[in-house]
Amino acid sequence: MSFDAGSAGTSVLDEIAARVLWLATRIVDSANHDRGQDEVKVGGHQASSASMVHIMTALWFDHLDAGDRVSVKPHASPVLHAIEHLLGLLDPALLPTLRAKGGLQAYPSRTKDAVPVDFSTGSVGLGATAPLFAAAIRRYVDDHRGQPAPVSRFIAIVGDAELDEGNVWEALLDPAVAGLGNVMWVVDLNRQSLDRFVPGMKVRALQAAFASAGWQVLEAKYGKRLQAAFERKGGDQLRAAIDAMSNEDYQLLLRRPGEEIRGHLAGVDPACAKALTDVEDADLPSLLSDLGGHDVDELRRAFREADAATERSSVVFAYTVKGWGLPMAGDRMNHSALLSSDQMRELGRRLGVRPDQEWDRFGPDTPTGQLCDARASHLRRPDRTGFDDVPPVPQSTLGPPTTGRSSTQEGFGKAMAALAREPIGPRLVTMAPDVAVSTNLGGFINRVGVYVAADSARADAGDSLLRWEQSPKGQHIELGLSEMNLFGLLGQAGLSSDLSDHVLFPVGTVYDPFVCRGLDALIYACYSGSRFVLVGTPSGVTLAPEGGAHQSTITPSIGIELPGLTLAEPAYVTALDWMLSDGLARIADLGRPAESLYLRLTTRPLDQSPFVTAAERLGPDELRRQVLAGGYRLMDVNSGSDDEDRPLVQLAASGAVMPEVLEAAAILDDEGVAATVLDLTSAGRLHAGWAEARRSRIRNAGAATPAAHIETLLGKNRARVPIVTVHDASSHALSWLGSVHGAAVVPLGVDAFGQSGTIADLYDTFDLSADAIANAALLALD
Repeated sequence: MSFDAGSAGTSVLDEIAARVLWLATRIVDSANHDRGQDEVKVGGHQASSASMVHIMTALWFDHLDAGDRVSVKPHASPVLHAIEHLLGLLDPALLPTLRAKGGLQAYPSRTKDAVPVDFSTGSVGLGATAPLFAAAIRRYVDDHRGQPAPVSRFIAIVGDAELDEGNVWEALLDPAVAGLGNVMWVVDLNRQSLDRFVPGMKVRALQAAFASAGWQVLEAKYGKRLQAAFERKGGDQLRAAIDAMSNEDYQLLLRRPGEEIRGHLAGVDPACAKALTDVEDADLPSLLSDLGGHDVDELRRAFREADAATERSSVVFAYTVKGWGLPMAGDRMNHSALLSSDQMRELGRRLGVRPDQEWDRFGPDTPTGQLCDARASHLRRPDRTGFDDVPPVPQSTLGPPTTGRSSTQEGFGKAMAALAREPIGPRLVTMAPDVAVSTNLGGFINRVGVYVAADSARADAGDSLLRWEQSPKGQHIELGLSEMNLFGLLGQAGLSSDLSDHVLFPVGTVYDPFVCRGLDALIYACYSGSRFVLVGTPSGVTLAPEGGAHQSTITPSIGIELPGLTLAEPAYVTALDWMLSDGLARIADLGRPAESLYLRLTTRPLDQSPFVTAAERLGPDELRRQVLAGGYRLMDVNSGSDDEDRPLVQLAASGAVMPEVLEAAAILDDEGVAATVLDLTSAGRLHAGWAEARRSRIRNAGAATPAAHIETLLGKNRARVPIVTVHDASSHALSWLGSVHGAAVVPLGVDAFGQSGTIADLYDTFDLSADAIANAALLALD
């Protein structure tokens, strides 16, 4: 239900919209003209903001409720800041600080905005789909928890050019988001993108695409003045003439003098002139631009119709003018244009803003001020009370290390099935883009079932090892074959504590080579502060006969370098078990910065005996500590006299190549070279710890700081001992280890596209064989 704006609602909302227009424009103007300039421009988007003022005014000052979650198109950030100011939420001192350090954000950001926002929208297209996926997660939460989460509508305000992004259409077509009646998109249809008018009459194709996806399609096309003109004699012809115009023709006509507009319309159909008889030439440009996206009553009508569609999502195409109310309105090149100081003074005069009151809110005794205060109270959300009911995550589910042969992918499947039996089991939710079985989620799915939003006939494979039982209580979500959708949904599941008041433990699985397909959405999830576990498996050329097109090489670098994501690539199953449990525990620890875990796994079975030996040498508790810190010495060189005179080398490796590394150490031993073998369980955590220690030393002028774990692992007493890094991925990913103590490093890895063949074939091809590793060590010692 929406808050009643009162009997003077329309005029009051129009007054608020005018002030929002001024404030949004002035925020950008101040950033560019009032403070000292740097070497580069500050910039901003006055025109893109202007087209949004009535849409956002109608939403915030009439339609929204406290529980609603809204995504604001990136370039409308100044409008959002203006509204926050009028509602009394934003410190007025921040208004002149757009794009300054610690100031107002150019694009809405969950992690950086002074006033919390629901969705980050700097990445075009991804902010549009985020509320859709968040609504799907809310539906999942409501179907699983004892009482429903607070009622929310999930709303996206989308620029029409954003609909060029392919991820939008991938999302709309996925069955996981079908039938969400609490979703509304409002398309700011200003018919311009960054450099051009949107060609032709694309809106008809867009509307048809939404309708074919099952959405309710609505329009706010014409304002009251144009609607009145359409009622006059010749009005039908006038409407038909405007409807038939291409985007280019309409935008160009907007900027013509009134007599040219009249002549053009009469040339299309002489009957148009009859509908314009009582309109002065000077008023024709404003009449032609009287569109529904600038009419609060038309917008409110469309929003109410969207609310009425409870069984499907709705999209409202709100026709607007880019730069509405500004001298640059409708100009082809207005995207980054800025008003001059003279133009700003004229705008303030026209909008009735006194120079000494340019940042003021409305007075508390005025109808506008009273509405602002009432809406601020109506939209205030209750304080979060915490999540004390979240069960603890066990440190391990598979027990102590055992011998035998197993792959980390197999271990992951067993660990997930075991976690389903733990108290946290009901909060686990897995998702995959049509690869659940081949990423070893079968055991988990057999136990918890597949989630569907409504009861459906049981789809059981009979004697198959996999039961595909679907119900609203299932805990696995199977998406279509779209990695972008996987990361979109996974990212919103990782924000469930904030957007749905319920902590979930989301785990997404994907073929590791295809992480890159959804990389934009993965980056967006991390930037938004999401918390999840991502499993990329199988990985690397160890995939072997599956083929060169399905072999990942750069994904470890993504995991190491992407903020908010921690790469882990354990070689042994117990280490995987510990890291998975630790990653889930970090999801529930809402008091610490968000950290998601990226497990890179393989199907290659490895002998687990070396890990058992390490546990006996170090003790299980100490080994677990080091595994979680990022690495440990799988095989250490004795400090006795037998090794003091021998050349020493360190072999540092991650994941599936460990058997070849251990074999290389044995070869080197026969050659009279002592080799330490380091199992790097998480190169991401090692690099992050080292970078933090380095930053601390730089900022504290070299003062003593605790050593990073990788510094201890490599050993300062071995500062000049050469290192050979071995990785089933780009050799670049681990080559930084030589910089820790300034040691020589020979990095081995996969630096070309793979091909089919046995593991031995491919390891020979990429110098990952035991002989090649040993030769690299001898080279490093030379």
